[in-house]
Amino acid sequence: MHSFPEPALALVAEMEQAAAADPSRAVSFQGAPGCNGHRAAMEYAPDCLPLPCFSFEDALDAVKEGRAAKAIIPIENSQHGRVADIHFLLPESGLYIIGEHFLRISHALMGLPRADGSAGPFSAAYSHPQALGQSRHYLRERGIVPMAYADTAGAAAFVKEQGDPAACAIAPRIAAELYGLKIVEEEVEDAADNTTRFVVLANMPLDPATDLSGGPAMTTLVFEVRNVPAALYKAMGGFATNGVNMTKLESYQKGASFAATMFFADIIGKPGDPAVDLALEEVAFHCKHLRLLGSYPQARARG
Repeated sequence: MHSFPEPALALVAEMEQAAAADPSRAVSFQGAPGCNGHRAAMEYAPDCLPLPCFSFEDALDAVKEGRAAKAIIPIENSQHGRVADIHFLLPESGLYIIGEHFLRISHALMGLPRADGSAGPFSAAYSHPQALGQSRHYLRERGIVPMAYADTAGAAAFVKEQGDPAACAIAPRIAAELYGLKIVEEEVEDAADNTTRFVVLANMPLDPATDLSGGPAMTTLVFEVRNVPAALYKAMGGFATNGVNMTKLESYQKGASFAATMFFADIIGKPGDPAVDLALEEVAFHCKHLRLLGSYPQARARG
């Protein structure tokens, strides 16, 4: 899918060609070259061939179609919470989580350089909704209107393409270098510890018995409890009574009827651990639907 701004297309084509020559090394991500997904891919697998995709669906499809061995997708941010739609996309993709990566996020404000080398003032800032939310106090204090765009680096390319000196982008520093913009200010995020958690997905899951014997593991699952009183309480009791630590539990609606609620959860441990097996057995008893999205090495200690 080619919906990137013109300044990004040549870079995208170059990366697509490299990935097509060796799909086993390709890691797909959502966004234009220079976005945080690109950064995350290179940090997670420095020898990979990054494959930019316009949407999250495109990045997941690249793995399903064999154009990439893995996809790296943001799932949550320490300041702005859940990344929109991810909880629907991951279960529906049919892919499995095989890893996680935590990326320190640093946003820069960048715009078109004037003839004298300066940039600004700005009336509108383009970026991904997550980045705009992470910089909302900064923008409000300066009277800059936030404008949503598909990704951070794509917003930088869009500002370059539009040629409007009153427009700026919030994006990683590398985007200014790639698209010929001037950085006006760095670290415009509202919190110094701004961090995004990415998950790595592949067509096949890791084997908990052989692939996860070297250290702590995480398991991600989705489930729908039965429509009876205290069903969620009883399902959660399986983790409590077996001493399994749940580090994340989020709910989201399934369909438009508002009659079925799905739950997305992370636990410490993996199938094959006696406590985890007992807990999952008890959860399944109280659920209409339960699916493990994958077990993978823990990249950062919880608790």
